[in-house]
Amino acid sequence: MNFFSLFKRKLLYKFKNKINIDTDAVVEKNLDKLFFIYGSDKSNKFKAKKKIIKGHGFSKFYTKYLKKFRFKKINILEIGSYSGASAAAFKKYFANSSVTCLDINISNFKYSSKDIKVFGVDIKKRENVIKLISNRGKKKYYYDLIVDDGSHNLSDILFAFNYLFRFLNKGGFYVIEDFKFPNYYNYNNDIDDIFVDKMIENLKLRKFFPSKLISRKSQRYFHNNIQSIYTHKGKLKNSDICFIKK
Repeated sequence: MNFFSLFKRKLLYKFKNKINIDTDAVVEKNLDKLFFIYGSDKSNKFKAKKKIIKGHGFSKFYTKYLKKFRFKKINILEIGSYSGASAAAFKKYFANSSVTCLDINISNFKYSSKDIKVFGVDIKKRENVIKLISNRGKKKYYYDLIVDDGSHNLSDILFAFNYLFRFLNKGGFYVIEDFKFPNYYNYNNDIDDIFVDKMIENLKLRKFFPSKLISRKSQRYFHNNIQSIYTHKGKLKNSDICFIKK
């Protein structure tokens, strides 16, 4: 993605009419219903091309692990927001949350809120990302929930986890959606490195593993800072989700 493409997409986002969720009529306590209302495939079913089809069904897992944050003041970081559907649902469900969205193409974003910040950035541009999420580079900004629902390319998943897990608060969760896409699809298996499911197995056992992107020093950090890891199968054949608790 070159500079001019990113700039064009940022301009499209800036001038696009968006739905203000702070003033819409949606009042709902169920996260799955919120995902459905705003159009996220994290729900059990969602609308696509005027049809209602089966979704990934991740909502019950989010509810299970994150209900303790329901009314707390929390910070959420989302990688890969597309139209902003899940960001809007998260903001409605976690009433006191602040959501930061990172996506390489923010021109699709159609929701707005005073508590949702949207940035067009390539996740591999490490220094740019850190500057954006670190309170304009002045100090570190920590999150209670980090969700990777980005490209699902193996390189992006490993790269993001390697440096963003450090920005998670103790007791918070790092979530990787569709983490087995590189196992299922060749186009997501874009680097010769450890698959995410194998990395998870090793992290659970606190074992070191060979990797070009995640050094032994980083692995030691994960061994010392990961409290628990939970993996679940969603409603679709390619639906897999992982919750990593710090």
